[in-house]
Amino acid sequence: MRVINGYKSDDGDRPTIALGNFDGVHRGHQAVIEAARGAMPGAPLAVVTFDPHPRAFFAPDTPAFSLTLLAEKTRKLRALGVETTHVLRFDESLSSMTPEEFVREVLVDGLNVCAVTVGGDFRFGAKRAGNTKTLAELGAVHGFNVTALDSVADEEGALYSSSSARAALREGKPEDATAILGSPHRIRGVVEMGDQRGRQLSFPTANLALDGIIAPKFGVYAVEVEILEGAHKGHVSGVANLGMRPTFEKTVPILEAHLFDFEGDLYGTEIAVSLISFIRDEKKFNGLPELTAQISADAGEARRILTDGPIKVNSDLV
Repeated sequence: MRVINGYKSDDGDRPTIALGNFDGVHRGHQAVIEAARGAMPGAPLAVVTFDPHPRAFFAPDTPAFSLTLLAEKTRKLRALGVETTHVLRFDESLSSMTPEEFVREVLVDGLNVCAVTVGGDFRFGAKRAGNTKTLAELGAVHGFNVTALDSVADEEGALYSSSSARAALREGKPEDATAILGSPHRIRGVVEMGDQRGRQLSFPTANLALDGIIAPKFGVYAVEVEILEGAHKGHVSGVANLGMRPTFEKTVPILEAHLFDFEGDLYGTEIAVSLISFIRDEKKFNGLPELTAQISADAGEARRILTDGPIKVNSDLV
């Protein structure tokens, strides 16, 4: 998949595009992309998305909101068979475009689209002035088709949405987030040097910062870890603590993942940790022996969950 920064395209063929934020690339987003694929048979498929998330642009001092940063978003889009992704920098210039200017400059002059597919709640243009009706009217003027897909729901009628995935993660329900996203929520980053206390306890950990993404409920999780580069590239099961480490009175949340039956140095290596199941809340322990015993128990429970549990990892999207 090609990732292009901006909306200038030199392709000869007019693309059919799926347009939206696609935070998390959940099942509803996946339906929009599939609808775009079929909107104009024979046309190349592209996704047009925004970075950063508009909320991060308009409210930069609020807690991190995004489910996925750009690298993880594009990975999921690639797995869905998207041929090209255009990443539009959401900045003052883009945010101030009227709906008419966005359609003319971005979709027509820039991308020369033949069809556009969006979710039914799509809004665009300065002050969110444009909606799907606006887009369809402008499409008729400029000669491209518009499809607004109804929201997609599960068998019980619950809508798939980024907000519901965020709520599930905040509540410590990663299985529910998996059902919404189509695969387990992943926290991706470069392994940082910690205080190496886990190694002293015979449970070495790979530590990731939570910069820029939503913080799930603090606690202990059964996890699947993908090592994305280097000599140890591959998948490893594990147990992870996500939070403030109250026993050591830390002030910045971090993800500490202990990889089962693994030996090697991962410092400076990019990994992705998938949250499979929540085991327990974070707690403060009365000394290292008590903490070590609990880590051992948590590791045993994580092994049991990952061996016998109901969550099966979607290998196409992990």
